[in-house]
Amino acid sequence: MNESDSANNPRFSRSVSVGRAESVSPMASAHDHTACIERALKEADLLCANADVRLTELRRKVLELIWQSHAPLGAYRLMEMLEQASDRKRVAPPTVYRALDFLIEQKLIHKVHSLNAFIGCTRPRQPHGDALFICRECGFTEEVASKPIQQAINLSASQQRFEVEDQFMEIIGRCAACRAKQKSGASQEELL
Repeated sequence: MNESDSANNPRFSRSVSVGRAESVSPMASAHDHTACIERALKEADLLCANADVRLTELRRKVLELIWQSHAPLGAYRLMEMLEQASDRKRVAPPTVYRALDFLIEQKLIHKVHSLNAFIGCTRPRQPHGDALFICRECGFTEEVASKPIQQAINLSASQQRFEVEDQFMEIIGRCAACRAKQKSGASQEELL
């Protein structure tokens, strides 16, 4: 499934704007992304130094672009953003995908499989099997740790004699801001 397919995915009653760094929940609009970006880059520098791997200029720029919002960002949108931010006329897809693969391997980002997009990891130094709560209307995505869910998965895997190597849950719904916006819109229609 490519990015345009995910935008038309019938699992979403309204399409999520994948790859639009500006499409963030009104709830997060007062949020300081600069602090998120700085923290993510410092964390990446530390993790890569400890793992003795190189965080190249391109990898660092891709990570920075991903952290510009809390909405998943698709690879082709990333390519466009990289081209705008550099002197290069064209950034080749394999180059971006290699950078994304590296960032995933270092646990600095997560792939949002249902949208074929990527989002920054909020806790890269900690082993975790979190869940992503994805608003189907505005695209706001939040990584949430859930110990009870993790314990249930571990118990079920143990009962099946199954070794879990990787996991990540994607939960699609509507954020509080979008629900409130819909509710206020419905209330105004009732007044007319």
